[in-house]
Amino acid sequence: MDHPALQSIVVLDFGSQYTQLIARRIREQNVFSVVLPCTASLTEIQGYNPAGLILSGGPCSVYDADAPPTDPQILSLGLPVLGICYGLQFMTHTLGGTVRAASKREYGHAEVSVIEPSVLFEGMPRSLSVWMSHGDEAEVLPEGFRLIAKSPSAVAGIENASKRMWAVQFHPEVHHTRFGTDLLKNFVFRICQAQPNWTPQRFIDATVASVRQTVGEHGRAICAISGGVDSSVAATLVARAIGDRLTCVFVNNGVLRKNEYEKVQENLRNKLHLNVDAVDATDRFLSKLAGVTEPERKRKIIGNEFIEVFDAEARRVERQSGAVDWLVQGTLYPDVIESVSVRGPSQTIKSHHNVGGLPDKMKLKLIEPLKDLFKDEVRRIGRDLAMPDEMLQRQPFPGPGLAVRILGEVTPERIRLLQDADDIVVAEIKRAGLYNEIWQSFAVLLPVMSVGVMGDQRTYAYTCAIRAVNSEDGMTADWVPLPYEVLKTISSRIVNEIKGINRVVYDITSKPPGTIEWE
Repeated sequence: MDHPALQSIVVLDFGSQYTQLIARRIREQNVFSVVLPCTASLTEIQGYNPAGLILSGGPCSVYDADAPPTDPQILSLGLPVLGICYGLQFMTHTLGGTVRAASKREYGHAEVSVIEPSVLFEGMPRSLSVWMSHGDEAEVLPEGFRLIAKSPSAVAGIENASKRMWAVQFHPEVHHTRFGTDLLKNFVFRICQAQPNWTPQRFIDATVASVRQTVGEHGRAICAISGGVDSSVAATLVARAIGDRLTCVFVNNGVLRKNEYEKVQENLRNKLHLNVDAVDATDRFLSKLAGVTEPERKRKIIGNEFIEVFDAEARRVERQSGAVDWLVQGTLYPDVIESVSVRGPSQTIKSHHNVGGLPDKMKLKLIEPLKDLFKDEVRRIGRDLAMPDEMLQRQPFPGPGLAVRILGEVTPERIRLLQDADDIVVAEIKRAGLYNEIWQSFAVLLPVMSVGVMGDQRTYAYTCAIRAVNSEDGMTADWVPLPYEVLKTISSRIVNEIKGINRVVYDITSKPPGTIEWE
């Protein structure tokens, strides 16, 4: 599917842990920004109609043998360019300057002095508290560049205004850098002259038009739908574009939440008025998962089975109504980033069923209207689509379902135990008025048996972990200090009401170092 015909700021990722924050800070100004790998071709970059280019930080030295391979012609596109950290060093090295190992490595808070007037620092104090993270530094600037800011031990800002090139050694995208957003706004608006026209309604209009053009006047699509925010918004967008030529397929993979198969069907049909085909494939999925304990295998199996089910359903719709060529999925930006190393030299974290779990040969072509969005942005789109708030506030649920919250083998007994435990967690979180305040709250069944005492009798049963986190976009997350009374009630109910679980623990790990899901 073509990219929406919007002006953008393209961020090239050299592997920094902060790269996604750059795009977020720009999107917060209603300007579309997309992260591409530093290996992206000039054609791909230009396909996003860029008003400017940002080069991210990264862990390498420009002199490393494994330094990210990047086409130096990106600096000859005639676009305004802002280098950040490694981006400054890349510009310096590529344009004829020199970079060296820093005599004093800077990491953490630092004070930077703006020593020359520059549009990049316009409206900002002459002394800035910033966040540094670098081991190399610029030694000799390229011809035509001048020093505009410095820290006590390194070059902190450079520019070549005639070539429309700027760079800073610190990270303006992180909250630790005061006035960092102002610096990015100066680049986006004063230098790139970008327009703040990336609004939810503009996205909706552009996406609907793009889907309509992609599918054609007579084309048909099926949508993988779970009842969650992502797939529901994706389906609603595509239905707005092609109407009843979209068939939404809701699959019971046997690892849904308690009573979810019935509840989701009701919501999709009665509240979103979507054309829904419900397929109960429980036996098919569980037979393939039997004996499997490795998390990535679970995800791949579930991803492959989903596509097989969709292919079969597409053939059925095809026989009844005409050819189906397209599969709609609610893939989000974090799914793509974590599943595939397409964002520079970053590392694959885990496969998502609707990204890394796709089989090599798939009969249907993909439409992923949300693949450049973060979760909070998807909710904004949903609100402008007038979707019910209770659906938009639904907490995220993994595509592989409870299979990745059951550590070890997935069996009918373990599914039942976790469904009951998770149902209690959700009920008590809602009862405490915390559901809409928390990004995600759920139960995990551990492959740990422990001794307990109930009714003066010895028990030997499973351990259940409770997980509650807050996040802005799923890329990072902090554990939530749930009130003790809520934890006490959840624990008491689980061990008293669910035969087979006799111990409850609370996960207080943030992301990173952990992930939100356990598998």
